[in-house]
Amino acid sequence: MLRVAMVCPYSISIPGGVQAQVLGLTRELRLLGHEVRVLAPCDGPPPEPFVTPVGNSLPTSANGSVAPLAPDPSAALRTMRALNDEAFDVIHLHEPLVPGPTATALLLQIAPLVGTFHAAGDSGSYRVLNRTARWAAGHLNVRVAVSPAAEELAKRYLDGSYSILYNGIETNRFHLPSESREDSPTIFFCGRHEPRKGLEVLLESMKLLPSNFRLWVASDGPELSRLESLYADDKRIEWLGRITDDEKIRRLNRVTFFCAPSLGGESFGLVLLEAMAAGACLVASDIDGYRQVARHDQDGWLVPSRDPHALADSFVTLWNDEISRRRLVTSGYERAARFSMESLANEYVQIYERLLEDEAMHRLELNTSRLIRRFNDRLLRRPRAAS
Repeated sequence: MLRVAMVCPYSISIPGGVQAQVLGLTRELRLLGHEVRVLAPCDGPPPEPFVTPVGNSLPTSANGSVAPLAPDPSAALRTMRALNDEAFDVIHLHEPLVPGPTATALLLQIAPLVGTFHAAGDSGSYRVLNRTARWAAGHLNVRVAVSPAAEELAKRYLDGSYSILYNGIETNRFHLPSESREDSPTIFFCGRHEPRKGLEVLLESMKLLPSNFRLWVASDGPELSRLESLYADDKRIEWLGRITDDEKIRRLNRVTFFCAPSLGGESFGLVLLEAMAAGACLVASDIDGYRQVARHDQDGWLVPSRDPHALADSFVTLWNDEISRRRLVTSGYERAARFSMESLANEYVQIYERLLEDEAMHRLELNTSRLIRRFNDRLLRRPRAAS
C-alpha cells in the first residue's frame, strides 16, 4: 500500500478540469487499496472525506483566466503541517508551479515529487519568472504532461523530459440509463465563462437555429451577467449558473448535444470525454487540444472555431440525420471507455513504485559509499605495526 499526498492548487470545491482529475484519480487509487489524501484550498465543506482543506481560495488572475488559488501564508502553513503530520511515500503535485499548496510542497521536498502539468497554450508566469520556474521545476523527480500541447508548453519554458498520460474519466459515473433524452433538440454548454471558452460564438449560433432548438448554459464568470442581458429576449436559452457535478451528469444524460466551442488554449478537453461517456452527441471546435480526444465524424463533430454559422449548420445537420448522430454517440461512448480513470491510476502507481525503487537504490548507494569511506578512513588511521 502506498501513502500518497495529492496536492491541488485550485479550490477543490469549485468545479474545474484539474479538480475533477484530482478527485477522480484519488477515488480510483483508493479503490486500488492505496491511502491517498487530497490537500487543496476548499471553499465550504470538503466534497469528499479524503480531502484536507488548507484554507479558502482567492480569485486570482492568471493567463487570461481567474483561478481560485490560495497563495497566502496561512495556506502555506497548513500545507506544511499536513505534509509533516503524515508520512507520505510520494507527493503528487498537479500544476506544481502554481502559487499555493503545490509550490509550497515543491519547495518543502519532504518526499519524492511527481509533477503533472495540465496547462497548454502560453504562460505569462513561466515567461516572466523563467529562471525561478526552471529552478523550482528542478526539484521534481518525475514530470508528467496530460497532452502533447501541455508537454510543449512545459518544455518551452522549463526544459526537462516528460511522460504523457492523458486525463482519465470515471466512465461509470457519467452513464445514467435511468435518464431519458429531451424530445426537442437540446444543446448543453458547461464550464466557467472565459473568452477562450467560446460561449459567445454558441450564443450567436442560436440566432441561426430553428425555434425548436434549446440551449442550457451552466456557467459563471465576470462576463456572464452581460451575456444574460444581451440574450434575455431569447426564451430558448436557460441560464443555470454554477451547477453541481451530479446535476451536470444528469443533464449530460438528457441533452441531444454537448457543445464545446472553445477558441483555443485547451490542453486536452476532459469535458468532451464526460459528454461522450454520458451518451451526448459531441459538437466541438476543431482545435489541437480537442483533436486529442475526439476524431471528426467518428466520435464527434469538429467545426472551425469562431464560426457561429458552421456551428448552427452542424446542429441542424446532425438533428436531421439520426443515423449519423447515433453513430457518433456510439463511437464516442467507446472512445471515452479507452480513457478510463482505472487505467490512468494504474499508470501512476507504476510511476510511484519506480520512483520509490530509484529512491531506495539511491539511498543504498549513498550508504554504501559512506561505509566504504569510513572503512578507508579507519585503515588510514590504523597505526602501522613495528618492524
